[in-house]
Amino acid sequence: MALIVQKYGGSSVADTDRIKNVARRIKEYRDQGDQVVVVVSAMKGVTDNLIGLAYDIMPIPTEREMDMLLATGEQTTIALTAMALHAMDIEAVSFTGAQAGIKTDAVHTKAKIQDISPAQIHEALDAGNVVIVAGFQGQTPEGNITTLGRGGSDLSAIALAAAIKADLCQIYTDVDGVYTTDPRVVPDARKLTEIAYDEMLELASLGAKVMQSRSVEFAKKFGVVFEVRSSLNDNPGTIIKEETTDMEGVVVRGASLDKNQAKVTLVAVPDHPGMAARIFKELADAAVNIDMIVQNTSHADEASTDVSFTVEKADLKKAQQLFEGLQSDIGFNEVATDENVAKLSIVGVGMRSHSGIASKMFETLASENVNIGMISTSEIKISVVINLDDSERALKAVHAAFLEDRAFD
Repeated sequence: MALIVQKYGGSSVADTDRIKNVARRIKEYRDQGDQVVVVVSAMKGVTDNLIGLAYDIMPIPTEREMDMLLATGEQTTIALTAMALHAMDIEAVSFTGAQAGIKTDAVHTKAKIQDISPAQIHEALDAGNVVIVAGFQGQTPEGNITTLGRGGSDLSAIALAAAIKADLCQIYTDVDGVYTTDPRVVPDARKLTEIAYDEMLELASLGAKVMQSRSVEFAKKFGVVFEVRSSLNDNPGTIIKEETTDMEGVVVRGASLDKNQAKVTLVAVPDHPGMAARIFKELADAAVNIDMIVQNTSHADEASTDVSFTVEKADLKKAQQLFEGLQSDIGFNEVATDENVAKLSIVGVGMRSHSGIASKMFETLASENVNIGMISTSEIKISVVINLDDSERALKAVHAAFLEDRAFD
């Protein structure tokens, strides 16, 4: 008998037929004697519809009430999944994130898990129930409902697997596993049998939609080995685990494309010490995550600099309003924004020991007449900001250069 955590994403519970399919899969594990904790997302499209309703009411909804609203999506799914199991004569009980003991900080819409008290989960399991938990949500110590950010159900599942010391954690989605890139954009993408935490973390944070980056970070921290697989078939998936020596032989493991990026430029910022610290502290205090940063001499004034950075599109209005309110205080000329950008990245732990990767990537983009706006690198990744209109063509070219001919493997 094993203790298993299974997570089902929105596409896996998109309608009642798929929820029944999920219930049948859960039954297979119950029939072989396993205890099962199931984490579910909102049904496909529900969260986006709820967000649309909120923005119909006001241009920037209050974040506390957004959490109250968005948390209802998962609560619908847990009840329906429990009912589907009841219809099969399987005992099941549904819990909200709060009832499951998930405690978070008070940063609404992007809360971080601080603690999990799974006593109620264990009691329900010991009583013979399948436990179904609403992903993506938790509760502050003061009792306020919070959400964990888009894709937060992955984090809920990984965190619960760590907290209850599960024997197995499975992340079910609508694809067979982790691919070298998005197979919907590049049909020649190949499924990976395994991938290191660091590689998966980079791919997730760089736009790969298979996993939420914070969930991978959590898995690495607590040593949770997990499998990404399809809820629509029984094919083996991709194992995400600690890096091993043989993984270094693959120089580039995958490529990702993030179209959910926007560029912000503060034009003609006074060029003196402490100004960058002031700018990015304001963003941190507003819980706006930034990625690439470029600072260069301003065309407007040689005694000033232009500071550019990228944010997620969802944070663009917040960042823009923040700096428009601080313009006179900081003393820059204007806030310029650009949503017509995308971030293209390649990732692989083998980059640490191989040279020539950056030059090959830049040559590949140049051959496609794709201009590079910003560049960011680490030991195991290279990212560039390019025009959104060029992004899919660029991804196909880079994938062909690194992941089809495998010239650097």
